[in-house]
Amino acid sequence: MTSPASSRGVIGVDVGTGSARAGVFDLAGRLLGSAKRPITIWHESGDLVEQSSEQIWQAVAQSVREAVAASGLRPGDIAGIGFDATCSLVAVKADGAPVTVSPSGDPARNIMVWMDHRAAGEAEEINAGGHDVLRYVGGRISPEMETPKLVWLKRNLPSSFAAADHFFDLADYLTWRASGSAARSICTVTCKWTYLAHERRWDAEFFRAVGLGELADESFARIGTEIVEAGSSLGDGLTAEAAADLGLGPGTPVAAALIDAHAGGVGTLGTTVEDTGPELGSRLAYVFGTSACSMASASEPVFVPGVWGPYYSAMVPGLWLNEGGQSAAGAAIDHLVSLHAAAPDAAQLAAREGLTLVEWLDREASRLADYPERVVELAGGIHVVPEFLGNRSPHADPDARAVIAGLGINRDVASLVALYVAGVTGIGYGLRQLLDRFAADGIAISIILASGGAARSPLVCQMLADATGVPVAVAETVEPVLLGSAMLASVAAGGQPSLIEAMRAMSGTSALFKPAQGDAAERHRQRYAAFEILQKAARQIR
Repeated sequence: MTSPASSRGVIGVDVGTGSARAGVFDLAGRLLGSAKRPITIWHESGDLVEQSSEQIWQAVAQSVREAVAASGLRPGDIAGIGFDATCSLVAVKADGAPVTVSPSGDPARNIMVWMDHRAAGEAEEINAGGHDVLRYVGGRISPEMETPKLVWLKRNLPSSFAAADHFFDLADYLTWRASGSAARSICTVTCKWTYLAHERRWDAEFFRAVGLGELADESFARIGTEIVEAGSSLGDGLTAEAAADLGLGPGTPVAAALIDAHAGGVGTLGTTVEDTGPELGSRLAYVFGTSACSMASASEPVFVPGVWGPYYSAMVPGLWLNEGGQSAAGAAIDHLVSLHAAAPDAAQLAAREGLTLVEWLDREASRLADYPERVVELAGGIHVVPEFLGNRSPHADPDARAVIAGLGINRDVASLVALYVAGVTGIGYGLRQLLDRFAADGIAISIILASGGAARSPLVCQMLADATGVPVAVAETVEPVLLGSAMLASVAAGGQPSLIEAMRAMSGTSALFKPAQGDAAERHRQRYAAFEILQKAARQIR
């Protein structure tokens, strides 16, 4: 076993949609070293999106080894490790052998990725049942969640459904692989599997009603019988095999995990922001990555139509979580700008400077605007409702699709910049719509704590503040999601007595972006009205 956590490092591991990352932090939350490895993703017709648990584990192992080396610490200096991951469904045998979830039959493809919408029909069937548990997912279950995916698997690949000894959320798979403990995080099973955390139980009748009676008859052994708080120390720490893979000491404490967006929330909500208090109930954690996740905490349950939750203790222990967001955010902007005729030439210019196309457009927009609050003027008459992958909230409409209005035949870079600005402000108006729904149900948000790749852009943060009319703060740490997982590791290792204390001790300060006033605010008000008109028209057309 390693010695106490007081003067050494902890590791946070984040598995996103396209990569596995690891970061080594000290107990004050300072990043000492990090590393990243890509992971393969298979896209097939019929909204199938699949990955491999074995490949992900190997990417995690390589990232951890490299991050520790970069940190300057020795393996024995690591006091604990925490994990977060996308809410993807993993099927394995008891010995860890993968069980395919793919019509291809490839056993390596044993993960249905969160964005896999093959179970959209099963989700609609479940929603038509009016089950009581649906009250805790905003009234409607999403095909992004695990229960519809399990129904699909049983119907379409019954041999795989029968062969799997464990169905894990990806974050729980990683902690099982690391520690040998099959305990599930209260975060994963509550947010994505319909576990009733406030009552500490599964609803057996619900599973029987939707056609998953076997799971109830087995006392839920395949989806989780031991449910623990995030940050709980699992088993006896790293198994000898996992320790060898990761290059760490056997017995290193392993923390119960979080979903990746929730780790970002934990890694940002404790940030010190000028002129604001530390009350979590007035803060919105906004994780702007491939998708966008918006998380609000409250001391009492608040039922918000079209918004997932309320989930008890799913992010911050003892608080109720309401979770909204956009199914495509960063991915929506990437796709949007790729549609423009000038995109290939602009991408070449960007590559010469070592930038992505979106990074280059962000810089161009900053250069063309007199000052950040006026960047919206660059959009001109272009309006975008960027719902390429449906509306997660507040309409809970997976069949929604994007709307682009006002686009002419211009093929120049200025037109491409205009489309980019219109897309980012469209993301902001979607967030504003969610904040309006929160406010109508008694959740008043006074500040947005942003994290994720897109939030690293000061221009994007200013556009979000202007589009929503709410100040946006960005933590100074460059890796808030990894920091959230490192906070879990600190708790499991005994470096902090609780997750809330870890948030206070390991969070830093932030930059603050205040919303525009005057003419700029009025322009956003008008564009927001146009956003809602276009969104409504698209629903009526369908």
